[in-house]
Amino acid sequence: MQRKQVTHRRAAKAVTCEDCFFRCNLLCALDLDEPCTTFRPNEAQLRPPQQLRFVFRQERRTRAAWAFPSAQEQAALHT
Repeated sequence: MQRKQVTHRRAAKAVTCEDCFFRCNLLCALDLDEPCTTFRPNEAQLRPPQQLRFVFRQERRTRAAWAFPSAQEQAALHT
């Protein structure tokens, strides 16, 4: 038997032109019934969303898995 999983999602707030940064600051020249593709929330004040931080891992190897042959080894291959 399979159980049905019940998931509760919050209802997303409907986005309107009145919530747009450009409309609130009188920068919008469009007269549309729905938000356009350039919609930016007024609360963000055009700040880009915060990006994930890049964290360097600690180097685990103490030496390389392979290395170029030395000059003497290369010379021995060609003689």
